[in-house]
Amino acid sequence: MGRPRRDQQALLDAAAAVFVASGVDAPVREIAANAGVGVGTIYRHFPSRADLVVAVYRHQVEACADAGPRLLAESETPEAALQAWVAMFVDFLTTKHGLADALQGDTTRSGDALHTYFVGRLVPVCASLLDAARQPADAYPPIDAYSVLKGIGNLCIGAASDTDYDAATPVRLLLSGLLTRDG
Repeated sequence: MGRPRRDQQALLDAAAAVFVASGVDAPVREIAANAGVGVGTIYRHFPSRADLVVAVYRHQVEACADAGPRLLAESETPEAALQAWVAMFVDFLTTKHGLADALQGDTTRSGDALHTYFVGRLVPVCASLLDAARQPADAYPPIDAYSVLKGIGNLCIGAASDTDYDAATPVRLLLSGLLTRDG
């Protein structure tokens, strides 16, 4: 990875951290300070806040997508890889919910394109992890990865507005049920 690409990734990581801590309306100067750059550097890479929010969203989706194969290769079992990936996905959904909310003000076409991108990148990763963790497949009732991700997403919705709600617990129960051979 070249230096400009690394620099942009560092900006996206810094912006994501600020968005989690302060929301997507955080001042650009806070993001610049977190990244150790000037405000002009942020605007040079991302001319508008919407550009920055979309780039952070895509960056986070890519990190989640890239983690699937890595976790499958490095984890002790496919089930452990699936559990670790789902925990990462839950963290993405519960801490980055402001990104999706910020995009709602954007055009419907842009929101639809991001949803299509999200589904296109993450459903195949989830499917490969599910397939690996649920072997042999005939011992389990069939379920598609899109439905699993949608179910996890629905369980995470409450975390955005209720700080007492821990989405990880019901998601672990869902995952446990998916991995139970008796269905």
